Amino acid sequence: MATAPQAAEDPAPATYAAALKDKRIVLVPMAMGFDLAQGWAAILQREVDAFGGVFETRDPNWSVEAGAQAITEVISSDTKPNVLIVMSPDLNSYSKLMKRAQSEGIYVILIDNPANFAADAYVGSDWTHLGRLEAEAVVKGCGPNSSKKIGLVQGDQVNATSLYQYAGIMEVLAKNPDFQVVAKPDSNWDATTSRNVTTTMLQQNPDICGIIDFWDGDATGAAAAIRDAGKQDQVFLVTTGGGEKTADCDRIADGTYGAVVMTELAQETHNMVAIIKYLLQSGQAPGTASPYIYTLMKATTKENLRPDSCWDLKALQAEAAAK
Repeated sequence: MATAPQAAEDPAPATYAAALKDKRIVLVPMAMGFDLAQGWAAILQREVDAFGGVFETRDPNWSVEAGAQAITEVISSDTKPNVLIVMSPDLNSYSKLMKRAQSEGIYVILIDNPANFAADAYVGSDWTHLGRLEAEAVVKGCGPNSSKKIGLVQGDQVNATSLYQYAGIMEVLAKNPDFQVVAKPDSNWDATTSRNVTTTMLQQNPDICGIIDFWDGDATGAAAAIRDAGKQDQVFLVTTGGGEKTADCDRIADGTYGAVVMTELAQETHNMVAIIKYLLQSGQAPGTASPYIYTLMKATTKENLRPDSCWDLKALQAEAAAK
């Protein structure tokens, strides 16, 4: 009787394991104390552990100098990382350090914030398009019978996310010439400053119909100023955020925010994981390619809010801790 032929052994699992086992991945965000960084870290930890790698974080705590020092120390260590994931504070501060990392054989992935640097991948938002979505939301939120006066609470004048958001907003408003930006102060990503500049904006323009604050981390300040002025039903507040439940969806549901353009954090992090796995198996030298992997975004309002519109940081951390 003829016997069934034996299947040839699949070489892929061994090749995969050899390329990824013991590889060191280091995340350097702008800070570890906010939802995006904590969400990225929780998923990255789980995924890197699963393929047998080593995952670490460094916490600059919003200091550019501390971030530069952390990157320098990581590059100079005896156990250099194989992949360095960096959230750049602006277009230029870390560029030389990241080029140095590539020259020493380290892949560099830029996360969320673009920079003037050819990373091995950029994973995050298309911030110009994000600005367009914010502007479209505020135009709709104000409506055709409003004052059509809009205020902007920008981040700063060096961070790419702020500069590109502004450009996208202006594109849309140019197509809606009846809408006028009456104030555009910077918050420097600080909630107290956002509250103060929004208070001034509302005093000087009491009939303002909408405000775009460039980050949910400081939009809480703008929301407080709107509430203090008793204008919750008159001012449509738009912002952007990481899509964490308490930071975004709960505040959409209770009317604090009119719309939030949110990042799909889980998909964004899995995009990071996929590019890490690709780079470690590719054999290509660091600095030889620079793909962009943009995260899907949409403006979420009460009208399209769903139970799964946001992710829950506490649940994600609990899941990670249980493994």
